[in-house]
Amino acid sequence: MSTVRATTIGCPHCGRVNRVPAAAEGRPRCGHCKQPLPWVVDAGDDNFTEVAERADVPVVVDLWATWCGPCRMVSPALERVATELAGRIKLVKVDVDRNPRLSRRFEVQAVPTLLILDKGETVARQVGAAPAPALRQWVEQTITTREG
Repeated sequence: MSTVRATTIGCPHCGRVNRVPAAAEGRPRCGHCKQPLPWVVDAGDDNFTEVAERADVPVVVDLWATWCGPCRMVSPALERVATELAGRIKLVKVDVDRNPRLSRRFEVQAVPTLLILDKGETVARQVGAAPAPALRQWVEQTITTREG
């Protein structure tokens, strides 16, 4: 049985609210206008493999903490990037304080730590906050290199 939940995402094209599963094959699309939806989900120690490592699209992992000021600044920037690159990436957020196994596994020593996973393999890593345009460039450059 799946341990992941669905989230609701407003379509940036038509405004309709859609239920998007945290883990699924393919890429989420709006049930109304059929445009790609941003895929933004939370994951933890118990469901990270299902949610992030088995994804069909490259996954941007945001390893963050509630007490971290830069994390609170980078979160909306990452959500903006996920919206702009809807259908091309999945954004998975992991609270390192609540998920110590993942924090150890990815050797997180500072937050935010950002990873890009491709079929479960870490292909890029960045530590620290950056503005949305810089994050988008980093993500696009990484996934384009992997695609080509």
